[in-house]
Amino acid sequence: MQSIQTHPKYKHLEASLLDCVNHFNTCGTTVTKGDRNIIKSVELDGETLNIKSFKSPNAFNSVVYKYLRPSKAKRSFEYALKLTECGILTPFPIAYIEQTTLAGLKESYYISKHVDYDFDFRALIHDPQFPDRETILKLFTQFTFQLHENNINFLDHSPGNTLIVKTESAYDFYLIDLNRMRFETMTFNKRMHNFRRLWLSKTMVKIMAEEYAKLYTKSPQDTYNLMLKHSRAFQLKINSKKLRRSGRKLNFKK
Repeated sequence: MQSIQTHPKYKHLEASLLDCVNHFNTCGTTVTKGDRNIIKSVELDGETLNIKSFKSPNAFNSVVYKYLRPSKAKRSFEYALKLTECGILTPFPIAYIEQTTLAGLKESYYISKHVDYDFDFRALIHDPQFPDRETILKLFTQFTFQLHENNINFLDHSPGNTLIVKTESAYDFYLIDLNRMRFETMTFNKRMHNFRRLWLSKTMVKIMAEEYAKLYTKSPQDTYNLMLKHSRAFQLKINSKKLRRSGRKLNFKK
């Protein structure tokens, strides 16, 4: 069985969207193709849309996503709607499509408007001399503060999940990869913990902590210490995993 939930503004595209999904292998242009998900770009009714195909779940998750928990596609659509209601930018949600059987969810797709962006947050990490870097970091901090003030804990707040668009007077930030969020009261600790996946240098932490402290009326030093603590703990955890994997491979080769 196939079902589609479409934003009211795009009801007229339902048949075309279903046709794209039913011929996904041959439709549009591939934007990204990873181990888990594939994103394709299509032109419909004079607009460029992105269709994200999520990896087919295993047998257990197939049952979970049909009967117990919303699919990643459904969560992406619903969370995007919540973000837009809060005035937070994300590629506009068009629809989500699910293909199911009695045994569970088989395929799912999330469709959104395409955003022409200039760079993502990773550019600020890799290039300390990136033009206007300090200003962008401060504005990004304000953007994250807006998330927190709306009780949004974006669990995948990582470098590749914020697209940045340069405007005439400033920069706009768009969240992508939305299926992992919590809507909860954001304590000071949760707020600083939410920065951990961004792979911030000490210089970046200093700039962002000082900006966040102004907005949250906290001590700049306390903000810096806690943001740095969570950032370093996360980086140590990831680097330790990489070393362990490397060690296992080396031992195996021996």
